[in-house]
Amino acid sequence: MEAQITKSTPVEGETQARHVPHRWRNLMVLTGVSVVDNTESGLTSTIFPSIAAALKLNSGHLGLLAALGKIIAVPAGPAWTWLAGRIGRRKTLVLITLVGGLFGAAAGFSQNFTQLIIFNALMSAAMVGGVPISNAILADSFDDANRGKAVGYFYGFISLISSFVAPVIALFTGLTDGWRYGMWTIGAICVLAGLVVASLYRDPGVGAAEKQLADLSENKRNLSRVTVASVLSIMKVPSFSLMMLSRLLSGHLLISIFGIQFLVTERHFTNAVAATVLVPFGLAYFAGTVGGGWFLALLDRVIPHRGRVGYIQGAQVFFAVVAFFGTQFHHEGIGIYAIFWALMGFGQGLNPSVNRSIVAAVILPELRGQAFAIFLTIFETIGWALFSLGAGALATSLGIQTVFLWVMVILMIVNAAVLTGLYAVYPRDVARVTETLERRRQEALGQS
Repeated sequence: MEAQITKSTPVEGETQARHVPHRWRNLMVLTGVSVVDNTESGLTSTIFPSIAAALKLNSGHLGLLAALGKIIAVPAGPAWTWLAGRIGRRKTLVLITLVGGLFGAAAGFSQNFTQLIIFNALMSAAMVGGVPISNAILADSFDDANRGKAVGYFYGFISLISSFVAPVIALFTGLTDGWRYGMWTIGAICVLAGLVVASLYRDPGVGAAEKQLADLSENKRNLSRVTVASVLSIMKVPSFSLMMLSRLLSGHLLISIFGIQFLVTERHFTNAVAATVLVPFGLAYFAGTVGGGWFLALLDRVIPHRGRVGYIQGAQVFFAVVAFFGTQFHHEGIGIYAIFWALMGFGQGLNPSVNRSIVAAVILPELRGQAFAIFLTIFETIGWALFSLGAGALATSLGIQTVFLWVMVILMIVNAAVLTGLYAVYPRDVARVTETLERRRQEALGQS
């Protein structure tokens, strides 16, 4: 094996990094793990109006339900990622889905809001683990030049599946206690996803998509041991710090919690009719993630590094403008709202391919799982807790429309302004990671 490593060349490493085995199959398998608890899709909120009618709840309860489901992610996300480093990512993903399915089914038997919020929170605590692990796997499966496209397909398929599954689940709301069948269906989806992972997933190995390391065996890649100190060091990366702040300001994510509730309570559509906007939302989200991933790859060639910054700023502004016209004015018929929901879906879909790519590019391979856990489960959770609880409380007095104005319009403009700081720090952070990987390669080849 040592002789083979000595003969390997950077060209061979670059070729292997672009063709990691099973990468596309793994991408499709991982979508099922993330579809239930993915921030951009949230299936439980789709049937909440019917849950509210059955258990005598209001928008404040929805905010609490969503917030607690995210708050519990603060310890759960990093804990699942830590477990994946100990027993392997495949076993951890299977465990996540089976536990999540169990609690999802239990939520369907809830007799009051207390039981519902406990089981829903436990389901979220399980399923949230799939988010950082899946993103780390994608980073290990696709090189930087193709990572944006891969992430675009990943989140696009998640939203596409959700956009069709959610209205189907909403059809249960026409039955007596139909929301229970909806929760049982969500639990079944979790279990099915676990069975698919157990059968088809193949782990690529940490660092498999880095051209400096791809042609080296995993034990020769000089990956640092993940410690508490090394995880805390992530917080000192300037680009990552800015991305975490941006995640706190990502008010567009509120549409997946209160969107259907807004159409039911303030625009007076039925739950089933309101849920139909999720189909154009999901289709447009898919177009935004996939198209955005390809456009990002083009920008990287024309405007390296800084093109990504302009792209992510533009996505925030676009969503804010559409949200203003889509939620601050009364429109006739669900069709008009479907158009605006499609545009908001497109704007929201522009984000995953770029923000995940930015994070992956400035963090070393062995720390990406924890970085995504911090980015997607801790800082996102803080923002969601503030948005969900605050919006739920304010919605009962001011109305969801006013909340949308401040959170999905004004705050999104502020977010775009904050991201300006990436122009200065992002190229430097990328260069630092590249230099470290180059040094590791030289040490592995005995040329240092």
